Amino acid sequence: MSEWPQFRLAVESDADALLEFMQAYYTFDGHGFDREKARVALTALLRDPKLGLAWLILDGDAAVGYIVLCIGYSLEWLGRDAFVDEFYLREEYRGRGWGRQSMTFLEEAARAAGIRTLHLEVVEKNTSALQLYRKLGFAEHRSTFLSKWIAQDLSKPVGRTGH
Repeated sequence: MSEWPQFRLAVESDADALLEFMQAYYTFDGHGFDREKARVALTALLRDPKLGLAWLILDGDAAVGYIVLCIGYSLEWLGRDAFVDEFYLREEYRGRGWGRQSMTFLEEAARAAGIRTLHLEVVEKNTSALQLYRKLGFAEHRSTFLSKWIAQDLSKPVGRTGH
């Protein structure tokens, strides 16, 4: 194992590797996963950098995780903002500083892209991730994050946690 991670911007030919990581991440967090629906959404992201960016997290040449930034715009947050939409490291890379290094990398990449604010969400049971994000300066808000699935052309996979 390398001491620190390296990062490579993901491209469309990385979709199968990313889908494997996505499935592992969704299982860990209890989200539903439909590989073909996920492939469609992932491919759209990889083809259009205005939507966001994805990076493979590397140990040498081997991919050991991924991190995704989805870009938006908010008047409340005074311009371009983004969600750290997905972040997954294989278990053997957790607790070794790789999460912190990955988030530092992502923050610098976001800042370089003109993003003013980063958002993320964490499932309550993932206490180690929550502790890391707090240490990195992410703060909780006194508001409730609500979602409504409005797409009529397909349904969202539902996992154990209902989202």
